[in-house]
Amino acid sequence: MASNLVIVESAAKVNTISKFLGKNYKVEASIGHVRDLPKSQLGIDVEHDYDPKYITIRGKGELLQKLRKEAKSAKCIYLATDPDREGEAISWHLYHALKLEDKKVYRITFNEITEQAVKEAIKHPREVNMDLVDAQQARRVLDRLVGYKISPILWKKIRKGLSAGRVQSVTLRLISDREKEIQEFIEQEYWSVEALFKQGKTKGFEAKLDKIDQQKVDIRSEKEAQAIVTACENRPFEVVSTKVSERVKNPVLPFTTSTMQQEAAKHLGFSTQKTMNIAQQLYEGVKIGKKEVGIVTYIRTDSVRISDTAKEQAVEYITNKFGPEYIKSDTKAKQSKVAKIQDAHEAIRPTYINYEPSEIKEYLSRDQYRLYQMIWSRFVGSQMMPAKYEAHAISIQNGPYTFKATYSVQLFDGYLKAYALDNAQIEKQPAIRVSAGDVLECITLTPNQHFTQPPARYSEATLVKTLEENGVGRPSTYAPTITTLLSRGYVTKENKVLYPTELGEVVNNIMLSHFDEIVDVEFTAQLEKVLDEIASGHVFWKEIIKAFYPNFNKTVIKAEEEVENVNLVEVTDIPCDKCGAHMIVRYGKYGKFLGCPNFPECNFTKPWYEEIGVKCPLCQGEVILKKTKKGRTYYGCDNNGEGCDFMSWQRPTGEKCPVCGDVLIEKGTSKNRKTVCRNSTCNYGKKG
Repeated sequence: MASNLVIVESAAKVNTISKFLGKNYKVEASIGHVRDLPKSQLGIDVEHDYDPKYITIRGKGELLQKLRKEAKSAKCIYLATDPDREGEAISWHLYHALKLEDKKVYRITFNEITEQAVKEAIKHPREVNMDLVDAQQARRVLDRLVGYKISPILWKKIRKGLSAGRVQSVTLRLISDREKEIQEFIEQEYWSVEALFKQGKTKGFEAKLDKIDQQKVDIRSEKEAQAIVTACENRPFEVVSTKVSERVKNPVLPFTTSTMQQEAAKHLGFSTQKTMNIAQQLYEGVKIGKKEVGIVTYIRTDSVRISDTAKEQAVEYITNKFGPEYIKSDTKAKQSKVAKIQDAHEAIRPTYINYEPSEIKEYLSRDQYRLYQMIWSRFVGSQMMPAKYEAHAISIQNGPYTFKATYSVQLFDGYLKAYALDNAQIEKQPAIRVSAGDVLECITLTPNQHFTQPPARYSEATLVKTLEENGVGRPSTYAPTITTLLSRGYVTKENKVLYPTELGEVVNNIMLSHFDEIVDVEFTAQLEKVLDEIASGHVFWKEIIKAFYPNFNKTVIKAEEEVENVNLVEVTDIPCDKCGAHMIVRYGKYGKFLGCPNFPECNFTKPWYEEIGVKCPLCQGEVILKKTKKGRTYYGCDNNGEGCDFMSWQRPTGEKCPVCGDVLIEKGTSKNRKTVCRNSTCNYGKKG
């Protein structure tokens, strides 16, 4: 019988680690947390020092009984849960749940599931780090207080099944604020002037008007742009200067959880949750031939540090694969011979650099391969030299008008040899051979109309980046936060971008009106910093709860009295097609719909369209509020599908544009509202 018991979090690791350690070690899994706060009550004694009440998670009793039996017969017990705060807390809970006070108990961590890393961890055990445990406890208690105190208000005032959260509600606010910016944005017209110059037998090269009388270009109308074209046509274009400079593009840093999620969304089209699920599979182990092994390091990290051993392996690989000239200069420095296997704060990288993606492709699913290829190439690229470019700038004068042409020539590909995803497309064109004093032949001189653009809606990638930049949440929370917002129906995803739904707007407005501190980005970021201070041992965890709860509880009591009910049941005079009862307006995941009051006996439903008191500018039908299948609101005609195709994302005025005949819409805030043309190429109402 094995004399040592190793307890890991995930069952997927058990077989792999068992093979590494041999017969003297029995490996079992806790399958995540074994104790938590009760679901049926707050679980925190707010009257007596905020002590949390932990209970065994439902369904874990039999597992704990099995683990207790294994622990009883073991000489040494190694708690090998994940190397982060959550993992540290699980080890602490296991210690108490299994009643290990009289046993030899050690805490071990490894950043990668490889034989070397696991055996090194066994050689360097330690005690459970209570600072990390307390940081996790503080986060859990804060999240429970916010969720369990605010959510019932939403249940009571709107409907059951809704929720609020410390990170979730701030994230919803960011998405809602961005949507408001977009809806209120009034585009401004501006123009550019571009020249095409003859260059030998090639198609020529382009230059753009850069300055007028040495001042920045600011052309606001077609009339101004055309006047510049006319003026330039009567004068020569002379090269006044050519400048050549060398610039470098530094290598990318290896992946953190956040940057991995962003790049996977951008290049692979993965949601944050999908990225984490696949990365977890790569970390826990895949079967390569007859051997099962984790092929990437731990996937929840905000560090870009790389162990000395990994650097040494990278130097050897890059030298052999690409040549010594590709090795990053600071990587060439003498490396330490001691691998810091115990350091949990390392970037995401391949565990074996020699496992080239193409070599192990047959053992991976399509998505596993694509993500692994990205992680592998990112790591290799991070240890290589910068890419070098020769940047050319040509200034061309025509009276008071200065045109500028710029282009780049790649001199050395550097890290782009490995990480091609980061390679900005450099136009491959012949070098432009001109000198100061040359008079150029202008082939065309073209004025181009443009309009300023509103800020872009968040994609999952840009939302994760914004959360990270603002210090909201942690890498492990981004994916579940976005998943919760989507599942609650607060946010919908359409064409890979996120929109707040009508329900999301209602919840966000309540949070802004009554819990402004909870949805304040800076306040949430400060809490994260305090949690880091707890993890560092500089702050006692209950102090943050004592400072937070009293004022928060007063806000909750006040909100319970002041938040008005959102009437989601409105009787209409529209008869049910099945039973004839007057249908009522119900509130679903994507907003309002008509339902039969006799549900569930009668389950007939139909869309709810709200008239806005404006006639359709195309057919004089009624303009009504509609929703896409994903829940996004738009304005359409009640004759849609019957000969009229009118639709608009912005509220129409019911009038036509006097310039082009398209539809006029309203844009801007109530204080700065403007009537503009829906046609993006028409400038009616957009000037100024």
